[in-house]
Amino acid sequence: MPGTIIEINKLTKLYNGYRAVNELTLSIEEGEIFGLLGPNGAGKTTTILMLMGLTEPSSGTVRIAGYDSTRETLQVKRIVGYLPDQVGFYENRTALENLVFTARLNGITEEEARKAADELLDTVGLTEVKNKKVGTFSRGMRQRLGLADVLIKNPKIIILDEPTIGIDPKGVSDFLGLIKSLSRERGITVLLSSHLLNQVQKICDRVGIFIKGNLKAVGKIEELAGELLKEGNIEIRIAVKEELNEKIMEKVKALSGITEINSRKREMFIKAKEDLSSPIAKILIDSGFSLLHLSTKEYSLEDIYDFYFGGGAADGKAG
Repeated sequence: MPGTIIEINKLTKLYNGYRAVNELTLSIEEGEIFGLLGPNGAGKTTTILMLMGLTEPSSGTVRIAGYDSTRETLQVKRIVGYLPDQVGFYENRTALENLVFTARLNGITEEEARKAADELLDTVGLTEVKNKKVGTFSRGMRQRLGLADVLIKNPKIIILDEPTIGIDPKGVSDFLGLIKSLSRERGITVLLSSHLLNQVQKICDRVGIFIKGNLKAVGKIEELAGELLKEGNIEIRIAVKEELNEKIMEKVKALSGITEINSRKREMFIKAKEDLSSPIAKILIDSGFSLLHLSTKEYSLEDIYDFYFGGGAADGKAG
């Protein structure tokens, strides 16, 4: 059974009194793809730097596969691969030469390095350009090479910090698909830091919503949507064959739990504290209306994001 591979406990980082990260507590399971979602300046990159032991926390602890990231930095670096938004390569060397160089730095023999580099270039779809200089590569190609560079040391964990910025939509889709398949096939744990909703929603098993250094919500998207419903954010849409009138609107309004109601000819739009679909439908049918459509809104990650960042559960948007 997979266990916890990243354990964060009350992690805090202060910069001149400013709390960039505030008592972050979070567990990430082995093999999981976890999305850390928040706007630029929310504290995501600072958190990543502390996870990797590249900056010391003001207080709190991080354990990566049992290793303390502050005291056992070398052990952490051996099992964690990091892909930043801008990957640095030797521009005048080929993709293959860059990968072999990284492999040799990680103690891999020349023969094994070339074999591993060739296999990874095939995995990330760069075999045909492996002998081209990296200086000629597009942004998307560089990120694919960056992923191969991260994988060359066979990490248990990959941390991706805004990895798809500047890549065209097709390239983004291919890159995210590659991340997902690698995680599933190799059991790699992935931490994806991003402010791009659709990308996080596409591949992540769970999401953490980060606002001004605070983790406001954690869970699967359907779980976070469920929390929204608990907050009394049920939206119901109803369509009937006959035209609506004031009398039927008053009957529906009289139901306990209705917070807002609007109508347009044969459609009714309702907000309620709980799911009142059944009693509303009964009122309409009993009053002689023919029901054509009835649905409650399914919340997407965008709705969840708007709720937390737009003031529904926060002080406003983070900078």
